[in-house]
Amino acid sequence: MNRARVLLYDSLMSYAVISTWKMSLNGALIAGGVLKNGGTTLEAIKAGINDVENNPDYLSVGYGGLPNREGEVELDAAIMDGSSGLFGGLMGVKGIANPIDVAVALSKKRLNCLLCGAGAEKYARLKGFEFKNMLTEKAKKQWEEQEVKDNELLSLASYNGHDTVCFAARQENSLAAGVSTSGIFLKTPGRVGDSPIVGGGLFSDSDAGAAAATGDGEDILRGCLSHEIVRQMEGGRTAREACETALFNHLKKMDRKNLKVGPISLIALGADGSFGAATSLDEFAFIYTDSDNPPEVWIAGAKTGMEKAAAERLNQYARD
Repeated sequence: MNRARVLLYDSLMSYAVISTWKMSLNGALIAGGVLKNGGTTLEAIKAGINDVENNPDYLSVGYGGLPNREGEVELDAAIMDGSSGLFGGLMGVKGIANPIDVAVALSKKRLNCLLCGAGAEKYARLKGFEFKNMLTEKAKKQWEEQEVKDNELLSLASYNGHDTVCFAARQENSLAAGVSTSGIFLKTPGRVGDSPIVGGGLFSDSDAGAAAATGDGEDILRGCLSHEIVRQMEGGRTAREACETALFNHLKKMDRKNLKVGPISLIALGADGSFGAATSLDEFAFIYTDSDNPPEVWIAGAKTGMEKAAAERLNQYARD
């Protein structure tokens, strides 16, 4: 076996986690620990996302998420196993304490695995998942203080607060991706973005890679960006090359259609052991850890590529 093949083999026997935003730093540590102790990629992603869902300080995910126009917190979540091709997801649910847990349960089913609204809530109750009031006083106050006008809603970009938490994980040669979000603040009740839609908000194929997206969901869906990233990796590109190619080709296409596009950021893990990110923002923070490296914050930029965040730059990064 030549050295290149040995290196590839070693990388496939290791683990890796990539996740979006500084808010996922502790979750990535937890997810990496699950993999280090022999857990599956689905178990790792569930544990990492749970940490973010349960923290009321994060205003775009789970408990503490900002509400829709009517003051209700509506949640979306999904997960996809790249080895089996199975996925599970929830759309527009209320009161489910940890939507990603239900998504994981649904991912064991071939059919009836993507549920919405009242039907998804009924399933979760029947299966004994925890329910609670997901609207915190902090989020309620922010909703009460926001003057809602239709012509102002477009300016309330998801990046004004936090955004979707996305995880991708690799354990040996198995890959998966998962996401959880409360969506855009003051969204129209019933609105669903890219997050729970396979191919849009997430996609995973253990033969190629796993990817996930955060940002304005409608714009992400117009390019099926997570699927496109994995397709690019299947064609031989590294995770970073695939993210950059998928994003910038999409932005150019939308520009030709004269369609304004909001913020988009992407992360990916490759089956070849690579990792990467791309963004249309000046700065986008993500977390990376593997069997040889502790969780660290990286920063990607539309014009600067991606690099490990130096302490000074990290202190200046205030977005999340």
